[in-house]
Amino acid sequence: MKKAVLTSLFLMLVVSVEAQKLSETERSIISSGGKKDMMRVLQITDPADAKILKGASIDIGLKEELLPLLLDRMLATVNDPANTGVGIAAPQIGINRNVILVQRFDKPGEPFEAYINPKIKWRSALLRKGTEGCLSIADIRGDVLRHYTVELAYYDRNGQHHEEIIEGFTAVIFQHETDHLMGILFTDRLEQQKAIEYSLINGEVNLYLENRLKRQ
Repeated sequence: MKKAVLTSLFLMLVVSVEAQKLSETERSIISSGGKKDMMRVLQITDPADAKILKGASIDIGLKEELLPLLLDRMLATVNDPANTGVGIAAPQIGINRNVILVQRFDKPGEPFEAYINPKIKWRSALLRKGTEGCLSIADIRGDVLRHYTVELAYYDRNGQHHEEIIEGFTAVIFQHETDHLMGILFTDRLEQQKAIEYSLINGEVNLYLENRLKRQ
């Protein structure tokens, strides 16, 4: 128990040291409204927005004073009755920081939860094909291949470190949102998968494996 606590404190220290402080622009965007106020969702069709959406995000300090407000406003945004989503990443509201919200369809009540500085540590070879859309890409949907299972490391909104295995549709959402943190959109994945061959192993649930060349 003592070792786990010390490890957690060490990880928090590392994140705090590596994370850069919010810029004045970022602070202004976050502070422009209250915790129940929605934020503008960036659109890939706007050149200025696209620059942010295509940019790589960096970690945020776990003790950043505006982090709670950022999380609350992201939740209000993804729950917009006019355009609801199942997840949202900070770059989509103009903040290139490693913060996402995901609806946990694998938990009772299907709650939205916040994930700070998330990192996917492992991906299964088994793939799942499913239809995806994006709040930042209007009127476009496509069938994307995603890893069926992932292992995720992250911090919760209380600064506690976690690692967990996630499967199925919820794992798809995590991959979609963490892609945003790397400047990757689902349309980029659609283009990438055109160049790779896959084998269907279960047509009832659209499960695939990538065809890999055997070593001679």
